[in-house]
Amino acid sequence: MCSWDDVSRIATALPDVNEQTGRDGLRSWRVRDKSFVWERPLRKADLAALGDAAPDGPILGAWVPDLGAKEAFLADDPEVFFTTPHFDGYPAVLVRLERIDEPELVELVVEAWLDRAPAKVAQAYLDDAR
Repeated sequence: MCSWDDVSRIATALPDVNEQTGRDGLRSWRVRDKSFVWERPLRKADLAALGDAAPDGPILGAWVPDLGAKEAFLADDPEVFFTTPHFDGYPAVLVRLERIDEPELVELVVEAWLDRAPAKVAQAYLDDAR
């Protein structure tokens, strides 16, 4: 079970990341002003679309590399990953934060960061990780 503190710790350990809090009080983590993970509570339209399947608890939004990756996340673990009609056609998934384990969260956050970071920054990170 992960928390917002875990998201913040993992995200801010990556190069060129800053954490921002919007006027709505929700946090997002950005690399060079591009968000890669963010707080995403369900909205009225989401709740209506999901009906009884709507989860409660903290929800993390995360960019993924492409729609194929999105489908893989959704199929791999529907108890953790889900989507709403709002995200149809977008390479992003929603995550039940309290159901994801830390190694999986690290992988998701790093992959989201790699997808949104400038190519040179991402490559330098990957080179250092070797």
